[in-house]
Amino acid sequence: MFSELKFPVPWGHVAAKAWGPSEGHPVLCLHGWLDNANTFDKLLPLLPRDCYYVAMDFSGHGLSSHRPAGSPYHFLDYVSDVRRVAAALQWRRFTLMGHSMGGSVAGMFCFLYPEMVDKLILLENLGFLLAPEDTEAWLKSKRMVIDRLLSLEAKQRTPKARSPEAALQRLLEANRHLTAESGAILLQRGATETPAGLVYNRDMRVRTSTRWTLGTAQARRQKSLCESPTGGIRVYPQRAHPASGGAWKSFCAPERARGGVWDHQQLPDGAEHQSQALGRRITAAVVQENREL
Repeated sequence: MFSELKFPVPWGHVAAKAWGPSEGHPVLCLHGWLDNANTFDKLLPLLPRDCYYVAMDFSGHGLSSHRPAGSPYHFLDYVSDVRRVAAALQWRRFTLMGHSMGGSVAGMFCFLYPEMVDKLILLENLGFLLAPEDTEAWLKSKRMVIDRLLSLEAKQRTPKARSPEAALQRLLEANRHLTAESGAILLQRGATETPAGLVYNRDMRVRTSTRWTLGTAQARRQKSLCESPTGGIRVYPQRAHPASGGAWKSFCAPERARGGVWDHQQLPDGAEHQSQALGRRITAAVVQENREL
């Protein structure tokens, strides 16, 4: 069983759900882009029961408030969401587990607040994105963010309502790795029922969010910090993020980085998204590391 949580923020609230005893070892779980806290519904029941897991909805996702009108979604804003939630929970040191974009946010939080993170667990994380070396490409990417935001605001319309079947079908079409069961779980928190049908909760401005990039020296510094033996940090299954339009590239492509924090560990064939395979691997790490701390 889980409990619902709400943390007040200046623009509304950040929503979350919690499992386990509140006095247990704290674990903050971060979902991916356009997803929500239900990402972890199938995984957390398979993990050690003496931990206290809090899965939060980033602003503009799930049941969390949208940011004020006219405000874009910057990558660092998601990191701020994490810091706000940690402060509200009065957590001084905890484990971070992030999936996809949530892993990138977790990595940046670890970079900025290393004293607060005892373990870092990344699931299918994008890795570090290096800033474009070409100045014109960098300028073009920043201009595109602003133009997309203004275009979206100019086209503002009433959110489209869909039948439950159509809402699920649309979600599955856009995310072909999802099963129908997984899609239905995400919709439980990712859509609101109205008289006209289901309306997606996510803020469409999230699609215009700016990417956070690092210079090569900064990325290497972040990598070395995460690998510090005093941090007790481990990283789990990763995938490379393909370049986008030639302007972005992944810093931690597995074929270029072996060992340590960026070790790319293969799951059994066909089981990359299966909760039980992940559960066994993460449980072994959590149990082992908690003994070491």
